Amino acid sequence: MLDPGIGYVMVSGFALLFAHAALAKWRGLAEFGAVLGNYRLFPAQLVSALAVLVPALESAVALLLLAAASRPWAAAAGATLLLGYGGAILVNLRRGRVGLDCGCSGPADRRPIAGWMVWRNLALAAALAAAGLPWSSRALGWTDAITVAGGLAVLVLLYVALDRLLGQVMPRTASLRGTR
Repeated sequence: MLDPGIGYVMVSGFALLFAHAALAKWRGLAEFGAVLGNYRLFPAQLVSALAVLVPALESAVALLLLAAASRPWAAAAGATLLLGYGGAILVNLRRGRVGLDCGCSGPADRRPIAGWMVWRNLALAAALAAAGLPWSSRALGWTDAITVAGGLAVLVLLYVALDRLLGQVMPRTASLRGTR
């Protein structure tokens, strides 16, 4: 059973992640549709509907993770989305299409797909699945609020730092060394 203090850190972090991803897609829906179409995984006539469905699902996951009754279903749906994104990236990496925009952060932050993104999504899906497991019924105290706020701040900073390191710094360093 998951401790509720840890559980709230996890689900609030994932709610922020999915809300951020959905908002980026909603802001650039046409651009996201183009990115989705570039993956060449779906018939062209489905892409525009999927371009709306994906951020709608991300929005729903972000909201439903916060309610105890819907949390297990939202965690399963979110983990499935993450695995689907990782699978789409993997398929295109195997096709040699490494220049594709991942579509992770919307049109303002174009980033090419990379193998580390597959591993990231696998790890995130596993963590989200764990957050959907039953929680203990321990009563929360005021110290738990500090734990959740501090834990969430650490998770956000760690995620942003790792994302920047793996997505921007490492590729630039590799290209400077000529190992890319």
